[in-house]
Amino acid sequence: MTELIKENFQHRKLPLSRVIFRIIAITIGAILMATGLEIFLVPNHVIDGGITGISIMLAHLTGWKLGLFLFILNLPFVYLGYKQMGKTFAFSTIYGIIVLSIFTSFFHPIPPFTEDILLATLFGGMILGIGVGLVIRNGGALDGTEILALVISKKIPFSVGQIIMFMNIFILGAAGFVFTWDRAMYSLLAYVIASKAIDTVVQGLEETKSVWIISDNADEIGNAVNDRLGRGVTYLNGEGAYTGDDKKVIFSIISRLEESKLTTIVEDIDPTAFLAIADIAEVRGGRFKKRDIH
Repeated sequence: MTELIKENFQHRKLPLSRVIFRIIAITIGAILMATGLEIFLVPNHVIDGGITGISIMLAHLTGWKLGLFLFILNLPFVYLGYKQMGKTFAFSTIYGIIVLSIFTSFFHPIPPFTEDILLATLFGGMILGIGVGLVIRNGGALDGTEILALVISKKIPFSVGQIIMFMNIFILGAAGFVFTWDRAMYSLLAYVIASKAIDTVVQGLEETKSVWIISDNADEIGNAVNDRLGRGVTYLNGEGAYTGDDKKVIFSIISRLEESKLTTIVEDIDPTAFLAIADIAEVRGGRFKKRDIH
């Protein structure tokens, strides 16, 4: 996710229409996160991970407003984000955090939609995750944990994801002492649901996959993929490292639902073919749009 943020804003000037669209998207994302927190999770003593989880526990212990802690605790990480990813990311993040802080304060007096702890966890985590995903997809962030993990990962041999998970183990575990242990377990469930929702929004609803095929029947397989799936293929010239033989390599992009059909096509034509399939987070340009099959 951090790489997506970098790619979105690194050394590029966006047209005004795109800037306005991103401001609207970040605003909606921050409001959705505030809704998930104050209308579902916080009233039922369920927390999220990261700085948000710490803010919820501090607000509970002190009686101060959640929005105040969200703003103050995230400020140092906005500065880190400015150093790591530039001023546009920092401005987008601080704007999103301000909107989040305002709306959590605005929503605080509103009664929760449900007092059923499971429903609150499910819907709160889902709405929160959608909101965070919208902000990340549009080049900002609403929690400083990922920025901190990015900085730490450069000094120790662990990935950003591993560092975030390690930090959240302690944060979610602390919920057991501040609230109760059953609330800590619900908090873990909310965190998992939110993470999945974030991934869905950031990566898109329609999963795409890259396909690499090496076969002596490359032309026949390529034609079949084109005719039966309606997908374009690209032929690459390869050379076997061990044998030195020339090989024609097929590259194509398919949807998740087409994986089984493509596998069947390859097996029918050449059961000994080498086939590699990998997930892709995003596809741009080219001719990925599927051709109609008559």
